[in-house]
Amino acid sequence: MIQRSTVEIIAAKRDGQELSTDEIQRVVAGLLSGSVADYQMTALLMAAFFRGMSDAETVALTEAMLRSGKVLDLSSVPGVKVDKHSTGGVGDKVSIALAPLVAACGAPVPMVSGRGLGHTGGTLDKLEAIPGFRTDLSTEDFISVVRDVGTCMIGQTKDVAPADKKIYALRDVTATVECIPLIVASILSKKLAEGIDALVLDVKVGSGAFMKDEARARELATALVRVGQRAGKNVVARLTDMNTPLGVAVGNANETAEALELLHGRGPDDLREITMQLCAEMLVLAKRADDEKSALKSLQNAIDSGAAVAVMEKMIAAQHGDPKVAGNPALLEIAKERIDVTADRAGFVTRADALAIGRAAVAMGAGRARAEDVVDPTVGISVLAKPGDRVERGQPLAALHVRKRDASIEERVKAAYVIEDAAPPARSLFIGRIT
Repeated sequence: MIQRSTVEIIAAKRDGQELSTDEIQRVVAGLLSGSVADYQMTALLMAAFFRGMSDAETVALTEAMLRSGKVLDLSSVPGVKVDKHSTGGVGDKVSIALAPLVAACGAPVPMVSGRGLGHTGGTLDKLEAIPGFRTDLSTEDFISVVRDVGTCMIGQTKDVAPADKKIYALRDVTATVECIPLIVASILSKKLAEGIDALVLDVKVGSGAFMKDEARARELATALVRVGQRAGKNVVARLTDMNTPLGVAVGNANETAEALELLHGRGPDDLREITMQLCAEMLVLAKRADDEKSALKSLQNAIDSGAAVAVMEKMIAAQHGDPKVAGNPALLEIAKERIDVTADRAGFVTRADALAIGRAAVAMGAGRARAEDVVDPTVGISVLAKPGDRVERGQPLAALHVRKRDASIEERVKAAYVIEDAAPPARSLFIGRIT
């Protein structure tokens, strides 16, 4: 069979044809070796953006990107290895409590996480608010900590899915980011490189999420589950609401403290509900529970017994951080100056816009607009009023924890709120489940 050239492959996808696994593998390998030019890959990405990709093509692209670097060998870790991935949101600190909770119930959780960019926060930035905590462990140390502690949380290394890094950079500057097959391949190539057996996906929906409407979020979640399963992994997705920040804290140190509170049985109800449900999904996939009910019971036992805190202490110590913060989250440094943003009128909060609050947090230094920006872990926002809450005139809607006052930040946060005479209809945190 005659092999098509790179130009012929681009033309075939432009015309809506399905590419073979071999063709996709050759193009990805060629991009890394230099035999396929950036502009040729850009043309192929644009063709895929308009023509789409079949499940078979998406699996082939995922595999090619996955195999472009190191795939971790976790065979020395007993049990079903399971991870969770969120598509990102404001106040989403779930992973910080989730990993030790699931590990305390006997399921190994190897987790490679990311940093915040734009209005969404990053798990690594939040963890690094813990004094001394390192997320740059070697592959060997990562595997050792997962084996000995049950979980470890690090950042992506240069050896993990290098093709994804190069392809994403091209997508970012050529308006091809919002292509579901390309998003699926990007997410799964990195998660499968962890050496996991199962994956729970938290696909956020709403103003503070990448996917603003339910239809697109459902399309993405369905594709992630299909392609992950075709790659031989057990995958489940939950669609969850991200119109309002999750929990109270938005920032880094304050979010980490709030997540650690969950391990003590405390913390905001919405954060606890999301965390426990995602943990339960993971325990069922890892075969550590028969169903959701038994999983939730195991998780509560891990909290009540102190086992979850103990795992977190061990993980923090193994990653060179101060383990005392697991037992006493108040040890984390949070900016001392507090500025309240108050209600101009009495009524019911009908909107606390996640996107606007997330952008305000970035503007005050809690996030980054560019990859090279430095994050201040101490600053942040407390979201004190949520949709459905009754407030009086002058009552604090949010509190800003700052190093210095900035009226423009206060205005941003105030503008995120809408207060009306009637309470809004109740909205579920969970929008759907895809298996």
